[in-house]
Amino acid sequence: MTDLDAFDHPLAGRYASPEMLRLFSPRHRYTMWRRTWLALAEAERDLGLPIPDTALEQMRANLEVNEEDFERVKEYEKKTRHDVMSHLHAFADRAPAARPILHLGATSCFVGDNAELMITRDALDLVEQRLEAVIGALEAFARKWANEPALGHTHFQPAQPTTVGKRACLWLQDLVLDLERLRFEAGRLRARGVKGTTGTQATFLDLFEGDHEKVGQLDLKVAAKLGFDSTYPVTGQTYPRKVDAFVLEVLSGIGQSAAKMTTDIRLLARLKEMREPLAEGQIGSSAMPYKANPMRSERVGALARWLINVARNPVDTASNQWLERTLDDSANRRMSLPEAFLTTDAILRILHNLADGLVVFPAMVKANLLAELPFMASEAILMEAVRRNGDRQAVHERLRVHARAATAAVFERGEANPFLELIAEDDEVPLDLEELQELLDPVAFIGRAPQQVEEYLATEIRPLLKNAGNFPEAQDLDV
Repeated sequence: MTDLDAFDHPLAGRYASPEMLRLFSPRHRYTMWRRTWLALAEAERDLGLPIPDTALEQMRANLEVNEEDFERVKEYEKKTRHDVMSHLHAFADRAPAARPILHLGATSCFVGDNAELMITRDALDLVEQRLEAVIGALEAFARKWANEPALGHTHFQPAQPTTVGKRACLWLQDLVLDLERLRFEAGRLRARGVKGTTGTQATFLDLFEGDHEKVGQLDLKVAAKLGFDSTYPVTGQTYPRKVDAFVLEVLSGIGQSAAKMTTDIRLLARLKEMREPLAEGQIGSSAMPYKANPMRSERVGALARWLINVARNPVDTASNQWLERTLDDSANRRMSLPEAFLTTDAILRILHNLADGLVVFPAMVKANLLAELPFMASEAILMEAVRRNGDRQAVHERLRVHARAATAAVFERGEANPFLELIAEDDEVPLDLEELQELLDPVAFIGRAPQQVEEYLATEIRPLLKNAGNFPEAQDLDV
């Protein structure tokens, strides 16, 4: 069987970055397993157990798993039907002096769970970097278009005007909430540490001849060697599976924000106000050469739907763990955790490309606004007419009648909006056409939108990104 005859997962073959793929690769995962074994042996040696220097030296020299190791693991697993023991034997072949003390006092979840938490920590760090880059690109976009009046929409029907930049701040705020939640969950991530087969640390207490203090020190020493400040204080055989649910809720939130933003972009593309970056040679349709479909936004929508549904899995897993543990989490977590991170990675790479190259068409933004602005100016017209001694109730009725007539002209006959002309010809309204048109300055209808943009960027976004460092360059899609 060649690669062309086997399933190629789209997340690996098309969408996710090399950086995220590496974190969830077999080599990296099983190298993390070896790091946990080394951390345990070092900590046990620090606390007085007789572990020879040669054993530690050989372990340190063979931490990275190579192709030959994988072949050994396959052979061992045929016999043992146990993945951790197979990797343990393969590591012991590389570090024979460590064979007698490898995995001393530990259970399989010591290896798998601590490694999983290290990978999760590093994957969250990469997601944070990508999320910050998207927020940075959107900040620049919002600042550039802060003062550009645009038709607002509620229910996708014309509503009070806003600005292009203010609308982008709605996207920004969703992503900022995601970033804050991500930082919170990443900040409280802990190691599982050394807890034993059911979490009681009984084996380690036996190893250290009943010395409770040393067992506590061992737990924290191992965590520190793996890059954590603390461990979960009580566990069963595994770390709390709610942790996975919390983490994937963060990723699901990013998917929700991304889907909302790219749905808006697709709607605005149909209104001809905005367009995704368009690659040279990009084909929108095999049959309609003129098309420039919003393929990036559509891809984000598809991936976000997948992500939101994948993130349900840890919720179900956490609610179905029996007593100190069951193994019905394992196969599910092998798929749901990597796929959630790979999908989030793909979404944020596309969003960065989108936000960095989003094109606005001011002429169409203005045209769409002006087509609806006469109706929205009704209140301003009413107030000005009263100031000129018009009868408020009479003018209100005339405006209502003309609005109905103008709506019929636009909807039923496809004509340009005649609302102002109808008013100008009405003797009940003391304003001519030129005076009515002067009331239609778009800036008069956008309220504090430009100021809100500047205040939001200054008080919320810039402090949030102050320590983010340099953002990576936005990359175009590979496919």
